[in-house]
Amino acid sequence: MSASAPSGHLRRSVLLRRPVLAWALCDWANSAFATTVMAGFFPTFFKLYWSAGADVTVSTFRLGLANGAMSFVIALMAPLVGAIADKGGVRVRLLALFTVLGAAMTGALALVGKGEWVMAVACYAAASIGFWGGNQFYDSLIVDVSKDEEFDVVSAYGYALGYLGGGLLFLLNLLMYKNPAQFGLADGAAAVRMSFVLVGIWWLVFTIPAFLFVKETKPERPSHGWRAALSGWRELLATFHAVRKYRDLATFLVAYWFYIDGVNTVIKMAIDYGLSLGLQAASLLLALLVTQFVAFPAALFFGWLGDRFGPRTGILIAIVVYLGVTLGAYGVQSERDFMILAIVIGLVQGGIQSLSRSLFGRLVPEGKAGEFFGFYNMMGKFAAVLGPVLTGVVAYFTHDSRLAIMSIALLFVIGGILLLRMPRRAVGA
Repeated sequence: MSASAPSGHLRRSVLLRRPVLAWALCDWANSAFATTVMAGFFPTFFKLYWSAGADVTVSTFRLGLANGAMSFVIALMAPLVGAIADKGGVRVRLLALFTVLGAAMTGALALVGKGEWVMAVACYAAASIGFWGGNQFYDSLIVDVSKDEEFDVVSAYGYALGYLGGGLLFLLNLLMYKNPAQFGLADGAAAVRMSFVLVGIWWLVFTIPAFLFVKETKPERPSHGWRAALSGWRELLATFHAVRKYRDLATFLVAYWFYIDGVNTVIKMAIDYGLSLGLQAASLLLALLVTQFVAFPAALFFGWLGDRFGPRTGILIAIVVYLGVTLGAYGVQSERDFMILAIVIGLVQGGIQSLSRSLFGRLVPEGKAGEFFGFYNMMGKFAAVLGPVLTGVVAYFTHDSRLAIMSIALLFVIGGILLLRMPRRAVGA
């Protein structure tokens, strides 16, 4: 362990600090959307209810394009909004704005009728903008609630709480779906619609502590309104030209673009893949639930791993596991096979996300957290364009969902190679 790494006692004291806990509860809050909506009920409901009667490859094509288009819009928006937030010192306010948008549009999904897949996509896209836009500022605020040597532990803490909170609400939602009469609901479809409403409420309520207790570092001369927008735009253009000065940061962003593409595609398309193979929706949702509770301790373990051996080592381990999962997915024949792969993913999903965030936090120049985390989220969102579209297109033209899911393995290979090219001094390993 490096001399600067926090001890066990220090780690506990860090995690109990009010700003850190309030910040981490954002993950507890918005992971309800990531789990119940993004990974669970939306792809299931989209294929079986909103796209009722369509061929499975057509619905996969629709879902892949919808995810890709939404991610493209968010990717273009992220760095500019981040630069404006830095100039105005309004990252917490923008976190609140995007949270309200996401929570409201998630609840609106409950109003979309059977077969109305276009309206479902519109509401989901708006809710996703709220989710990813809010995450940009949530991620950037890690530099305001913790120190460099605490990043690995604090980042893992957020992801761990996210998996626990998201898993607990998803458990309730899954029980509602399987036993709607016991909750006073007419059927499974009514349970899913009620779940969308509960996610919106959960998301909003548990983000409130961050609005109250997380204090961001303000710029010396904050600007607002059009001045902030103009200043942010100028700084964004300057950063595009100057990014070559930050060679290690640029290399990491490209590596991250590739491997996180695979991660995001697995999250968004796994349930759709299982349904395309003819597996039972209830079993697939159960596998997703198990993944959340496996990921809770696993994320904490990866925080220790990054603290002990450096974040790059932990990320590379996760990349190797993901590569094995994407290749192994070709041979899935039953719900049991799907469950095994889901558990394996749960062991590394939180780790690769949390250590990526903490490693990037080390590379960010002082005073540019919102702007550079905007780039970070931009790369993540552009990564979420290629993977879903690729799997959708491959499935549509080959009529083989197994080939579609294998197409993302190359992304993990390229990302891992680029990460290995970064010098040890830059990655803390």
